[in-house]
Amino acid sequence: MIPTLSIRSHIDGLIKPQGSLGQWENLAERICLTQRTLTPVVSPAELIVFVADHGVVQSGVSLWPSTVTTIMAEQIAVGFSASAVLAKQYGVDYRVVDVGTIHPPKIEHPKFSDRRVAAGTRNLRNESAMTLHEFRQALSIGVDEARMTFVRGAKVVIGGDMGIGNTTSASCLARLLADVPLEDVIGNGAGTTEQTLQAKRDAVQIATDHVLERCGRSIDEAALAAVSGFEIVALAGFYVQAAKQKQTILLDGMIATAAALIAQKISRDVVDHMIAAHQSEEPAHAGMLAQLGLQPMLKWNMRLGEGTGALALYPLVTGAVAWLTQMAKLSDLNLSSSHQE
Repeated sequence: MIPTLSIRSHIDGLIKPQGSLGQWENLAERICLTQRTLTPVVSPAELIVFVADHGVVQSGVSLWPSTVTTIMAEQIAVGFSASAVLAKQYGVDYRVVDVGTIHPPKIEHPKFSDRRVAAGTRNLRNESAMTLHEFRQALSIGVDEARMTFVRGAKVVIGGDMGIGNTTSASCLARLLADVPLEDVIGNGAGTTEQTLQAKRDAVQIATDHVLERCGRSIDEAALAAVSGFEIVALAGFYVQAAKQKQTILLDGMIATAAALIAQKISRDVVDHMIAAHQSEEPAHAGMLAQLGLQPMLKWNMRLGEGTGALALYPLVTGAVAWLTQMAKLSDLNLSSSHQE
């Protein structure tokens, strides 16, 4: 791996006062670290949005019905969601992969793939959300989707998510994998009332207590399968494979970070290829990022998902690489820091 000191020395040697680009310099340094080079390449980039439904919605954890997952999957594919609009604006190719909707989208579109493991997960409040076979199947779909981005030449990848009820699953994973206290793991998700918040608290406590009673802190695949969502597991496989391919991973919000925690459990090296795009408004997200050892680049109170937070960072990524690789050096111009204001 290229030493951090060498990267910082290169950045400090450009024709600007040291540190004058602030957080942008930290972003440039992180990009270099993810690709192990002083001349990173960040185009082309791809967004893969994994979608699936969650059986725990039956327990009243969300204001929205599962049919919304289907509607949004369709809107992303045809280009009218926030993520699709941003992707098109920034020249990021995108695709939607259905790994588990209850009501599969009735569209045929080049941006949409039906790879459903099952018609939604089971209700994690009452039983394991998925079987081990389903867990591994979802994981392998994510691996395969990452391989295809590599074949298509992507240098940067973004994993997006869509699934009504998935913040409940992510909250479970935050408690189990990042040791976020139970009172801090519950947020508003796509919108709540006190009744839905209480239902979410109950579901998370019951599901995670059951896992902890069975295996303590030795969280295994069966424990992950008990509380995960198909789109979250697929994202985890996507991250593991993208890291093996040495692609830069722009990490989105809470759901994507829950997937990153699973990926870290599978392969410790995966985090070396990640950049945390932002810190979500969801209260558990800060602790989840801390577990990964990642510092968020943006804090804009976002909580939409779909990869939108990572897309928001992407123009800053391309800008960082532009000045990092094209700016003149002090040594080339015979200047020293003493000549700078």
